[in-house]
Amino acid sequence: MWNQAYRKIDDAEAGGRLLYPMMLERPEMRWAFIRKIYSIVVIQLLATIAVAATVVTVHPIAHFFVSTGTGFALYIVLIITPFITLCPLYYYHQRHPVNYLLLGVFTISLAFAVGLTCAFTSGKVILESVILTAVVVVALTLYTFWAARRGHDFNFLGPFLFGAVIVLMVFSLIQIFFPLGKLSVMIYGGLASIIFCGYIVYDTDNLIKRYSYDEYIWAAIALYLDIINLFLSLLTILRAADS
Repeated sequence: MWNQAYRKIDDAEAGGRLLYPMMLERPEMRWAFIRKIYSIVVIQLLATIAVAATVVTVHPIAHFFVSTGTGFALYIVLIITPFITLCPLYYYHQRHPVNYLLLGVFTISLAFAVGLTCAFTSGKVILESVILTAVVVVALTLYTFWAARRGHDFNFLGPFLFGAVIVLMVFSLIQIFFPLGKLSVMIYGGLASIIFCGYIVYDTDNLIKRYSYDEYIWAAIALYLDIINLFLSLLTILRAADS
């Protein structure tokens, strides 16, 4: 099934040249790789939900982070820890179990940051964001697999999505130094939601066609970040609307 789809792409775009060599492997091997990635992502999401729920429900935790100098410093450390963890992950992403330990640090620290973001948000807004995120992720994943089966390719989205993320970063910096009000926050959240929907399609397409077996850590991180960022973007929109 997959071989036929990608041979169509080869014929149309590369004159018979192998565009995605890994797709010539046995289909069951690729499906095993895909199942492994989604198993890792599900575990990451469950850990994130558990940690974030603890931060939200145990109020002294959030109070400590926002009311004390030590808590604020620790909050900054939690924010930068995922980025710092990516550096050793680059060198040890194939070394078991070090790669899983680093992935755990990455996930837990990011989960704390997500929990602190949700700590001062109403439960209704959080639930709506979770439901919307789940529906969108499932729908886009199914669509991407359906499109890949028919030979469609989404690699062209890469440069556009990268440029859009740069715009989002500049926009967020402007918001920090020159707040533009609730409407601009909602616009930012809407644009971010669209961009990370595109990233879910793009990274799922890469998972099907381009990631090799030793890149399972990076594939899981990419999908996990897409889902978390989509959730935070929707949370931004709904929280601004609710206020």
